[in-house]
Amino acid sequence: MNKLITILANNQLNYINLLRISIFIVMAWIGGLKVFQYEADGIVPFVANSPLMAFFYNKEAPEYKDFKNPEGKTVQKNIDWHKENRTYIFAYGLGTVILIIGLLTILGIWYAKIGLIGGLLTFGMSLVTLTFLITTPEVYVPNLGGDFPTPQFGFPYLSGAGRLVLKDVIMMAAGLICASDAARRLLGQAK
Repeated sequence: MNKLITILANNQLNYINLLRISIFIVMAWIGGLKVFQYEADGIVPFVANSPLMAFFYNKEAPEYKDFKNPEGKTVQKNIDWHKENRTYIFAYGLGTVILIIGLLTILGIWYAKIGLIGGLLTFGMSLVTLTFLITTPEVYVPNLGGDFPTPQFGFPYLSGAGRLVLKDVIMMAAGLICASDAARRLLGQAK
């Protein structure tokens, strides 16, 4: 057991770098998917209901509910609505920003100043994403009128979308750990 404790203690920097790599993988994958129609359509409820982001779209919530494309299916009238809404243009821009944040974070392995920025941006992006738990109705299980004796809808019953958003608590902490490590390295270089 002492050997394991020693290994863990002596490899903390390696694990922080693994955290940077993990953030990069998530950001590159999710950011890269923003160029695909199903992913762009999927973020509409979050963006449309967010007071911080709704201005990017032409249409107001909850109009999007009538134009949802099921994953893997394309309905042309829905695609046309999303084009008018600027759904795809916004998704391309957001994907680019997410990719850049991932790159800045992984570069923190070699460049502390860049890594500090990447870690802080990861924290900030995650903080914005977590606001969706307040603004987006789709993050909670809807009332479908079931017969269960105790209602299991609304807060605190997270839907699939809500469970996805809640995971950003981890990403927020990871961003701060990476930023903190970069700041520590910068202070060490200043001595």
